Amino acid sequence: MCTASCTRFLPCATQITGYARSKMDDAGLKERLQPYLKGDADLVQKFLDQCTYMQGDYDPDSPGYAKIAKAVQEWEQQPRCPAGRLFYLALPPYVYPQVCKGLAKHCRDFGPDKHPNSWVRVIVEKPFGQDLETSEELANQLGALFPEDKLYRIDHYLGKELSQNLLVMRWANPIFGAWWNRHYINNVQISFKEDFGTQGRGGYFDSYGIIRDVIQNHLTQLLALIAMECPSSSHPDDIRDEKCKVLRCIPPVGIKDCVLGQYTAGNGQPGYLEDPTVPEGSKAPTYAACRLHICNDRWAGVPFVLRAGKALNERSVVVRIQLNAPPVPLFGPRSMHNNMRDEFVLRLQPGEFTLVCLLLLWRTSRLFLLGVLLSKRYRKAGGSEYM
Repeated sequence: MCTASCTRFLPCATQITGYARSKMDDAGLKERLQPYLKGDADLVQKFLDQCTYMQGDYDPDSPGYAKIAKAVQEWEQQPRCPAGRLFYLALPPYVYPQVCKGLAKHCRDFGPDKHPNSWVRVIVEKPFGQDLETSEELANQLGALFPEDKLYRIDHYLGKELSQNLLVMRWANPIFGAWWNRHYINNVQISFKEDFGTQGRGGYFDSYGIIRDVIQNHLTQLLALIAMECPSSSHPDDIRDEKCKVLRCIPPVGIKDCVLGQYTAGNGQPGYLEDPTVPEGSKAPTYAACRLHICNDRWAGVPFVLRAGKALNERSVVVRIQLNAPPVPLFGPRSMHNNMRDEFVLRLQPGEFTLVCLLLLWRTSRLFLLGVLLSKRYRKAGGSEYM
């Protein structure tokens, strides 16, 4: 939001209020935010001036909601001006219902002078329940408080520029359509790595594990964007429909197609079970690798490998699309060609870029993989441009 404010994409009249149980004031909130905000100092300060904080409980009858409603109504005291109220719930899913009850009871009504273009929306993040039953129960509870067109279940990975560019690259450039199928692609690997552990958040993480926390949402969304067919339009509903179609083509994943694990102590850092917030003897996985198959004409026989883990060697999110080896191993043994495949690589973090790796001859003596960077505008984490 600070970036949007500094680049003038955030309306100047926007007011941002943090609401939580922690005891803190406006100055405390700004002090916490300051180290993470980048950009011109004056513009960052202007953004911070838009931020306030209120302390309160999640219980629907908490007086904190009335305080929010009062503050919002004061900000909206502009004659016949449309207002938008956007409630972003960065909370554990089990408190969504009670928080939404409080918002619906105290903060949804604009009063008799409501502008016809004013609106209220609620955003909830993953994980949306623990399984199908709890997900549907949660959907029913929230649906009873807010209409469906006011509820947004989001995955913030879809907001990453490279995620959005996947559709543009695939459907605005015919060169990709020619080889984006089982006849040319050997496998697809989507990897998520974090170089830190639970860091005192083991109680929350343990109730979900790495599969629910990362694979079934972030990585599955990326898989759907890579594997879906061309939608009939760029309308969100049409894109969603094509995602659903390809996900329905994936059979349930069996144990033989999974690898699970937990990180242990190393490099001076405690192991997962040594985190005091993790239940004793927990079996929750902190690493998982799953092999999926899409049973349709485009992808039959192409494995999609989704893997994610905490406390690994680096922090990165990378998609590797590896092509088939040439049918005739003209420049060396078959094993060499199988181990040095052409690749199309997308790195979402850190430092977004797209890369093509091609097999070429080095000084007329041996083959090597050359990486050709496609996206000149994406930068290294340190700030210097590629190419």
